[in-house]
Amino acid sequence: MLPSMPAGNSLRTAVILPLLEANAVRKAECTLALDPDLAVDAGASIEAPPGIPGRPPEPELVAHSQLPQWSLKSIEGRAALIHSIAHIELNAIDLALDIVWRFPGMPEDFYLDWVSVAKEEAKHFMLLRDHLVTLGFDYGSFQAHNGLWEMAEKTSGDLLARLALVPRTLEARGLDASPLVRKKLISVGDHKAGAILELILAEEIGHVAIGNRWYRHVCAELGLDPIAIYAELAERHNAPYLRGPFNLEARRAAGFDEEELAALGR
Repeated sequence: MLPSMPAGNSLRTAVILPLLEANAVRKAECTLALDPDLAVDAGASIEAPPGIPGRPPEPELVAHSQLPQWSLKSIEGRAALIHSIAHIELNAIDLALDIVWRFPGMPEDFYLDWVSVAKEEAKHFMLLRDHLVTLGFDYGSFQAHNGLWEMAEKTSGDLLARLALVPRTLEARGLDASPLVRKKLISVGDHKAGAILELILAEEIGHVAIGNRWYRHVCAELGLDPIAIYAELAERHNAPYLRGPFNLEARRAAGFDEEELAALGR
């Protein structure tokens, strides 16, 4: 049974319930149950509740360099790869929910956009988790890393940095990686995973586009050059260095312009 939403709460407070939920499946279910017709209450400053984000006891979180390398020739290896993507999607739920409650004073469409992103990330997680179960595993069966949420913590006090370095950097990396990962899974016969990743890529383009839209909105309000301030923010918050190959077609569809794409090569 889903936890009930408090009567009369706003959309920006409602997202806290799934954000705090520790059980991964219930987190996704609670996110999918969010009511976008709730009053947004864009101007409210909300006190940070303890325990963000809720996390299950498993998987064990380790440094990215400590994750074992699996062969995709085995079912276990394929499951480990799918698990790693499911973990990214679970983090993406929390990231989309977190930006809704944390940053007041934006237009209402900003909050509605990110709730819609959270719902699609929840759908992606459930598709991947359900496929894991058919392989004899579940979310939590393998170790995972915490890089996405670590960037959320670094940018918790700076909306512009959050927009620059989460959707436009970390999530945009998924646009680059997805076609190769999909190809690998199909090559070992996992066509179901390939179909899921095809859907995820199509929708993640939209998520990165939302990040681009609101990043440029904030830059315009502050009178900042989007490319120059991006480089400054990436250095300030020690963002990962971006290495190719880049999925330029997907990045263009997500709203990166030619000057930004040229900067990737530098």
